[in-house]
Amino acid sequence: MTSPDEPGDTGSRPPSGEPESRPSSDELESRLLALGDSVEVPCPPPADVARAVRARLEALPARSPQEEAPGADPAGPARRSRRPRALLPAPPGRARPAASRRRRAAAAVVVVLTALFFGATPAGRAAVVQILRLAGVELRIGDPGPLPSGMPAPLPGEERTTLEEARERAAFPIAVPAELGEPGDVRVGDGGRVVSLLWPGVRLDQYDGTLEVVYRKDLGPPWPEEADVDGSQGTWIPAHHGLSYLPREGGAPVAARIAGPTLVWQRRLVGLRLEGVTDRARAVQIARSLR
Repeated sequence: MTSPDEPGDTGSRPPSGEPESRPSSDELESRLLALGDSVEVPCPPPADVARAVRARLEALPARSPQEEAPGADPAGPARRSRRPRALLPAPPGRARPAASRRRRAAAAVVVVLTALFFGATPAGRAAVVQILRLAGVELRIGDPGPLPSGMPAPLPGEERTTLEEARERAAFPIAVPAELGEPGDVRVGDGGRVVSLLWPGVRLDQYDGTLEVVYRKDLGPPWPEEADVDGSQGTWIPAHHGLSYLPREGGAPVAARIAGPTLVWQRRLVGLRLEGVTDRARAVQIARSLR
């Protein structure tokens, strides 16, 4: 029979009469903080959760220094009165260490529970996906999954043409950024729905995207940012992401491809996406030079 002192008996209790060995508050705090630091959350916590947690932490009662002193009898004040004692204000510049430890430990617990829900469960990941629509582009912000692989597929009916022919076939005006000059390649896809101008490493797609969703982007961190283009609200996407095309006639989207950093905005009734410029300020400068 294995004795309680032997290493193999990990689940046995101490003999009757001996108190169980429990971690101190400092040890528990250290473990919780270490666990919180080790958890990798794939998405930012919602703002309303953060506000609720902050309000709960601020409402936690603080104990007096006498109650926190080692060896103090916690039941002593209760014997004299069950009414709550008024707390003396802390001296300026000094915080109550016990209250601070409790709040830090509680915050670590919140981080762990939030990470377990939002990061470890499919329901949690699905709950934090946000869908935004701007200038004919649907942005799915949350857990994008792995980036697409394979060769990028062309748009339906995509063909090379000249800038003059593209302007004749498109139902919207085609603009060219003065900062880049004449494009080296021009393509028209999906019966004139999309016109793409290409320079080395840079692509500018123009499309009639005021009523329909033309492209879908699956985004993860770093998160997209707002960008102003001549008074028009745009979105700057700094990271590589998955890009799909939704055909005009419906049906399955064109297979997703990897897209580089992209600026999305609207100019009058035309949606635009500038891809391949890695600097946000430079992308906005190019967008503002459209003529």
